[in-house]
Amino acid sequence: MAASVAFILKGYPRLSETFIAQEIRALEAAGLDIRIWSLRHPTDPAAHPIHAEIAAPVRYLPEYLHQEPRRVLEGWRRARRLPGYRRARAAFLADLRRDFTPNRARRFGQALVLAAELPPETGRLHAHFLHTPASVARYAALMTGLPWSCSAHAKDIWTTPAWEKREKLAALDWIVTCTAAGRAHLADLAADPARVALVYHGLDFGRFPAPDTSAGGARQGHDATNRVEILSVGRAVPKKGYAVLLAALAALPPDLHWRLTHIGGGPLAGELKAEAVRRGIAERISWLGAQPQGRVLEALRRSDLFVLASRIADDGDRDGMPNVLMEAMSQGVAVVATDLPGIAELVRDGESGRLVPPNDAPALADALAALIRDPARRARLGRAGFDRLRSEFDMAAGIRTLARRFGLADAALADAS
Repeated sequence: MAASVAFILKGYPRLSETFIAQEIRALEAAGLDIRIWSLRHPTDPAAHPIHAEIAAPVRYLPEYLHQEPRRVLEGWRRARRLPGYRRARAAFLADLRRDFTPNRARRFGQALVLAAELPPETGRLHAHFLHTPASVARYAALMTGLPWSCSAHAKDIWTTPAWEKREKLAALDWIVTCTAAGRAHLADLAADPARVALVYHGLDFGRFPAPDTSAGGARQGHDATNRVEILSVGRAVPKKGYAVLLAALAALPPDLHWRLTHIGGGPLAGELKAEAVRRGIAERISWLGAQPQGRVLEALRRSDLFVLASRIADDGDRDGMPNVLMEAMSQGVAVVATDLPGIAELVRDGESGRLVPPNDAPALADALAALIRDPARRARLGRAGFDRLRSEFDMAAGIRTLARRFGLADAALADAS
């Protein structure tokens, strides 16, 4: 029997992590035997269709240790007999001295259960995200002696302390990340920079129809019957910059007619709705909450513009290369975003979209107003964005790279393609 790979995820399934789901499905198609271990139970009201296609069994580790005390105790009893238990315990205690938090203790408890319950055919651990999932993977790998690897993305790169990143980078076999900026940052911290690779997660174009070039027509916001439809998809969290977007929308000239649709959950949703009321634009905004990918696609195909006002949050959290921007570009929708490094790798300002500085509501308002009034330019940017996406960000190239790292033969990759 071929060795399986245990994927350690923070939560599964999640509507906001289509890029992880498409990767798992594609790696399964290439022949990788994946078992999913999730640190949290799902909280979204629905799942994407791709989640139903994934064959990997899912097990949930104790989300909070006190909820499953017998399972945690049994995990400790079995794990302490493993050859690397003492090394893992020493690493955990060293981490706890620098990060004395309940979260740190919870990750070690989850690692005990994982190490005790891993099936014997497991050959590798792979964490998605360098923060808490990688902590669980690292402790469990130390206990079991299994190799481990990681896919790093955005928040995990920029909010994890430098000491912790250095130690994880020294302990793992290899790590991939989805932006050149993230790759450069991690390589600077790694004793062996060759362990850090750039792998764009890209888009699975087989799941997206061709752009509908007739959508939107020549809408340019002349009057209420000609309003321009703007879409934004993203969680209501500080790094998405929705307060900046609301300020920009409120500053648009009064003779422009537009409507914003927002898709996404998040803790700031109520606060943002109140801000829209305060700014007098609430009647022009539809807040749809989290939606499955099919509904997002429908909204994209009705839209004239896609906007994402990403920023660096106070804790350092920021976007990498948002999948929603790629999805918008896949439908030929002109995008307006901010020039954060990961986004600028995808969108070329003035060529395949518009980029403005983060936290700059006047600049964002100017970019939106200009494109609302100019449907021909929107169409040109949308076509160019689609062409760039197809030529540079096809998921297949990244999956081939990952599959080889997981030890799949080229023949298997050819059969899956």
